[in-house]
Amino acid sequence: MSLTTSSTVVAATLSVVIIGRNEGARLERCLESIARMDREGLQVDVIYVDSDSKDNSVELARRHGARVVALHPIRPTAALGRNAGWHESQAEFVLFLDGDTILDPQFVQKALPEFAQPRIACVWGHRRERKPLRSIYSRVLDLDWIYAPGIVPFCGGDAIFRRSVLITARGYDETLIAGEEPELCQRLQILGHRILHIDTPMTEHDLAIDRFAQYWKRAERAGHAYAEVSTRLAGTKFPLWSEESRRNRLHALVLIAVPVIAISGSVLLRSAWPLLTLALLPMVFLRSAWKARWKKADPITLMLYGVHSHLQQIPIAVGQWRYRVGRRKGRTMKLVEYKRS
Repeated sequence: MSLTTSSTVVAATLSVVIIGRNEGARLERCLESIARMDREGLQVDVIYVDSDSKDNSVELARRHGARVVALHPIRPTAALGRNAGWHESQAEFVLFLDGDTILDPQFVQKALPEFAQPRIACVWGHRRERKPLRSIYSRVLDLDWIYAPGIVPFCGGDAIFRRSVLITARGYDETLIAGEEPELCQRLQILGHRILHIDTPMTEHDLAIDRFAQYWKRAERAGHAYAEVSTRLAGTKFPLWSEESRRNRLHALVLIAVPVIAISGSVLLRSAWPLLTLALLPMVFLRSAWKARWKKADPITLMLYGVHSHLQQIPIAVGQWRYRVGRRKGRTMKLVEYKRS
């Protein structure tokens, strides 16, 4: 391996590992974007890991020249797919992609030189929604992908890793149905490695959320990840999401309690005055929108994002509650899917 500190990569090997399940046309766009990537100085192989798709995903991947690893797990997880992919690879670096993403053609060339810093284990860039105006949900969730660049606690699903650190850490935890990337990143930091987020486009994503039920289920899955990962990492050198989990439960309780108390008070007192406390909610939404103004200039999107920032706390708390109840009863959670094929 030879990496320069500029934007040029020399004699590096890269395995692109795509995971998917019933992605259909989204997978084809992903494979086409990999074919268009800048490969100067790179030896690239593409591995597609399929988790028991019922569509033509496997045939699509083979048609585009990818090696296919077909899994038929009883309990499919993203971690299981990613592990199967990097175990199949032999390259120095592994780029993980979800099958519903489109790779920026210059991302790899901009990211790999950062590995000249020996402590960098993972590099990732900006993931954004491909069609942010497709629905109100895509519009606000697009802003959730925006993080400030620099050394960060964790990455998302799209990222480049040194294969050597994946071997050392034994990859992703396959028992997690969500939150597997942050959990891996915490273990890597315990080993002395660092996660770097760079200020450059990486992937476009297709959430394909156009119904409230999908939005709710996705937030529930996030709550499950909060609860499970924070429980597992509690008491370690790099605990994760413990405080966020506690704040989420309190936040959701307040959001539910305020309207219940206001309406109950109004009925009991036979007065509209208690309903004035409901005016606090729009003020809280506006405050969150103002704090997020660095992410986007559009005031309507920011206002919607302010509402989303609070509304999502309720299904996240439900996800936490379901995880904890299931854990006490010894139940194993299945994969939470919110997309339609």
